[in-house]
Amino acid sequence: MDEPQSLYLPTLHYFANNNRFSGSQGLLRFMLTPAVERKSAKEVDLEASSIHGQLWHGLYCLEKSRVEAEETFPMSDEGLAAIRAWLEAHQAPPEDGHG
Repeated sequence: MDEPQSLYLPTLHYFANNNRFSGSQGLLRFMLTPAVERKSAKEVDLEASSIHGQLWHGLYCLEKSRVEAEETFPMSDEGLAAIRAWLEAHQAPPEDGHG
């Protein structure tokens, strides 16, 4: 059996530029939306900024699905690690009867 691929998440810089990210692994789907606070017009206040995560399982996009869990994380390397752990904890088992 093939090893599951590692869950891809963008860099902190991606979120600091106020970019949303949607991803999936198997039937797990998720949306990560930054809330960027600025120290100045050119400088992001990472300590005051956050990333909001939503997840669901299934074949459809966020707008056509029921969100199963939501959480807000700090915009930091630790926050990205926590997002990864949160998503992995909600990963559907590979043999759960879906698909």
